[in-house]
Amino acid sequence: MEFLPAFPLQVSTLFFFGFLLFCGALGGYLAHRVPWIPSITGFMLVGLIAGPNGLHLFGFETLERTKIVIDIALALILYRLGLSIDLRAVIKDKGLLLVSLVESTLTFAAVYFALTWFGIPKLPGAVIAAIAISSSPAVLIHVAHELGAKGVTTDRSEALVALNNVFAFMVFAALLPLLYHQNNAPLSTMVGGPAYQLLGSTLLGGLMGYALHRVAGITQGASQYSLALVVGAVSMTLGLALTFELSVLFAPLVLGTVVSSLEPEDLLADMEFGPAFELFFVALFVYAGANLHLKEMLAFAPAALVFVAARSLAKWVGVSATGALVGWSRATNLNAGLILLPMAGMAIGLANTTTAQFPYSGSVVASVVFAAVAILETVGPPMVARALFWSGDADDHKPTNEPENVTNDAQQAQRP
Repeated sequence: MEFLPAFPLQVSTLFFFGFLLFCGALGGYLAHRVPWIPSITGFMLVGLIAGPNGLHLFGFETLERTKIVIDIALALILYRLGLSIDLRAVIKDKGLLLVSLVESTLTFAAVYFALTWFGIPKLPGAVIAAIAISSSPAVLIHVAHELGAKGVTTDRSEALVALNNVFAFMVFAALLPLLYHQNNAPLSTMVGGPAYQLLGSTLLGGLMGYALHRVAGITQGASQYSLALVVGAVSMTLGLALTFELSVLFAPLVLGTVVSSLEPEDLLADMEFGPAFELFFVALFVYAGANLHLKEMLAFAPAALVFVAARSLAKWVGVSATGALVGWSRATNLNAGLILLPMAGMAIGLANTTTAQFPYSGSVVASVVFAAVAILETVGPPMVARALFWSGDADDHKPTNEPENVTNDAQQAQRP
């Protein structure tokens, strides 16, 4: 009978996106029952329980079919983070740039020497160290939004996270020729591949950022269309990056940075995404929890622990010491480094890129990075929340008498 569905049934991407949101809402509800647990931890926990490593309500092949939705979510988050970098302000604020450079260099050196001492081969160790420079924008943006955190420490931390991801991508691109050489690639590929990725992604993000800036200026009298313009520009940037095989991580970050740097009146930089933006965070972190590879993580757990210890110490010491030298307040010095600890989207993306192009080195890179991400995404969100409280940017309380859903949570965070 032709009118009946074909068997075996194929679950659509739309249904699975709804399933991620549904599970995430339950995780957020459970997180609100415990005052010290951020909702992100709840999102990841239900993803882990429902996913391939738990009840196996869906498998890794289903996760792969939903990847485009997650790419859009991550691209929007990276665009939002890029808005925190105004190139004109960064050039003037040499202290911020110095702190980021010192902290990033220290992180790379600490992780590289720790992993090679532990027995990880030098080239995979260098790639992992480059990835270690990155920090999670989604955790900071979501936790700060959830707690209503505002202040100098939050602003500087957002800028540091954005610069971390820029430097991580640049160092990763600089290591690509060595990976190509290890795989006996021709000289044209060794030189052209990294240059194409870095310059092409920068050019794409820059052109789309300029276009968005111009259109936003023309339509500034109709602000109700601003959100559609932003989502449309980010989606087009993502689509073009996929078409031309450019970085789906770096191009949206550049897009946001260009918009922030070009705008004289912050037409888009100050735009509120509203409660609907929370949906992307929910889907992203449920997906991240479901996509954890427990077998590889357990096998490389010792190396991951060394990675986490070296990276955490380097970031905290780097920001604290250099921040004190450039005159930052004690609250910012001691807490901004802690806010950089979570690591997720950029790290997973770069690890997956390594695995896809260089399977031999990629297997080691992905195993260590995924295990480290699992640790940092578990302890990271509570640490970020504590750091925001200690800095004074957030009030040290969390409503617990009435469990809230994701939308109410976002509304609460927007109240003064």
